[in-house]
Amino acid sequence: MDRGRAMTDETVVGRLMAAKKASGKCYSQIAVETGLTNVYVAQLLRRQAQLKPATALALRAAIPTLTDDLVSEMMNPPFRSYHPNLIQEPAIYRLNEAVMHFGESIKEIINEDFGDGIMSAIDFHCSVDKVQGVDGKDRVVITFDGKYLPYSEQRSEHMVSRLRR
Repeated sequence: MDRGRAMTDETVVGRLMAAKKASGKCYSQIAVETGLTNVYVAQLLRRQAQLKPATALALRAAIPTLTDDLVSEMMNPPFRSYHPNLIQEPAIYRLNEAVMHFGESIKEIINEDFGDGIMSAIDFHCSVDKVQGVDGKDRVVITFDGKYLPYSEQRSEHMVSRLRR
């Protein structure tokens, strides 16, 4: 990624965060108003997801200070990336640690219940919720809801690129 685009994306995200702050709303409030998940709202405002035209009106209603140029920028396909130091941020480090710790067991259960395959990160929904535990303390619930994608047998007759003789 060239330096010019990084500065542009950084500036756009800064302006989007300022618009969110000006709305006085949290991600979950905006999510309720738009019919999106709270994580997807955050993805949109961080330019990690593309705003669809059908959603733009609801997002503008939820965040009134969004300008035409910001909405237009949000409708462009994003350059999905992350800063390499992000893993050092404690909340993200712990999420990564949890996936690494539980990942093998989760994979085995997916394979046992569905077969040999994976969870899509494209046809995917994610939300973060706050609940009260049985001990009365706050708990974080993260839901990953992804389409199951079975691995396919790689048969040569299914390959479009294979030349037929």
